[in-house]
Amino acid sequence: MNQATYGSKTLDRYLVDFLDALRNEGVKVSLGSSIDFGLAVVELGAESFENIYWAGRTTIVDRPEDIAIYDKVFKSHWMGVEPLVEEVNKIPPLDFLFDDLTEDSELEESIKGENDLLTVRYSGLETLLAKDFSKCNKAELQELFLLMNEIRFIGEYKKSRRMVPTKKNRNFDFAATIKSSFRTGGEIVSKNFKKSGERRRRLVLLLDISGSMEVYARVLIRFVHAVMASRSEVEAFTIGTRLTRVTRELSTRNPDLALSKASSSVDDWSGGTRLGEGIKEFNDRWGIRGMARGATILILSDGWDRGDAETVSEQMERLHRVTHRIVWANPLKATPDYEPLAKGMAAALPHIDNFVEGNSFNSLKDLSKLLTK
Repeated sequence: MNQATYGSKTLDRYLVDFLDALRNEGVKVSLGSSIDFGLAVVELGAESFENIYWAGRTTIVDRPEDIAIYDKVFKSHWMGVEPLVEEVNKIPPLDFLFDDLTEDSELEESIKGENDLLTVRYSGLETLLAKDFSKCNKAELQELFLLMNEIRFIGEYKKSRRMVPTKKNRNFDFAATIKSSFRTGGEIVSKNFKKSGERRRRLVLLLDISGSMEVYARVLIRFVHAVMASRSEVEAFTIGTRLTRVTRELSTRNPDLALSKASSSVDDWSGGTRLGEGIKEFNDRWGIRGMARGATILILSDGWDRGDAETVSEQMERLHRVTHRIVWANPLKATPDYEPLAKGMAAALPHIDNFVEGNSFNSLKDLSKLLTK
């Protein structure tokens, strides 16, 4: 890339520093957004500050509360660069060379001046997002963990007993109407109406951490934490040879600290599987008593079980009676010609509302959308 400078920096350096400044102010800028920003600048051209502004505004900002921060950072970062507009026409358009990330390399950006190329090293995002977790190397998993925190888990809502005001003619609110008449000398000038309010439907996650799920469980526990960090009314449990409640441990917003606490509280990682007994304990101690009533239950498991299949069937039927719905995410479902032949999976299937994949980032993103319906 032509190394024309603006002050002591090149255009590409200004782009990178601008993204760093936004991150320092609390704006979440992902790798994908960074790449899109660079491509947008190439497409619009950097002839004016307006082009650069909208290139970043449309690719980086996805939350209304970040707009004011973006405007402030943009003004302080770009508006003082006087030579930029005059000199930018001398620069050939930026070209992007996407280079695959090797197993031992780290995510990096490098400028190759001789070839006039901005090289962005990344791991083939589209391919990576569809890649089975069991086939990902350590660097790829770390990249997916960062992306996982950007998934939005809005959740479902249900009607509550609490009534809220409404302008629609639904239920006449006698008390509110009489109260409002006091302001007009006791004469009823307008009528008030009310309707049932809404509250978030509880989501309960049961993660299978048995030996057969070891490869996936280490990734899915990150998914569970991402869900808990992005919304309220969530409960989390692990199922192996025993049932362990990890809601408190995973409530910490720092993912590394949360996973460390969860690992310390769970004693049966990569052990045997007793799905039936685990679900029974959940039903007896928490579920039937109230936690599962009207809730959405998400079970993350391959369905392998060393216990009695009849127990799985009985307890799943019992659980299904009190829940809103049961969603089961099975990493093996993505395997070509997969059939739910494992006895635990076969016993549970008749009592499941949604049977989906859970083996890749894309499948988890689809799962998050399903959980908002």
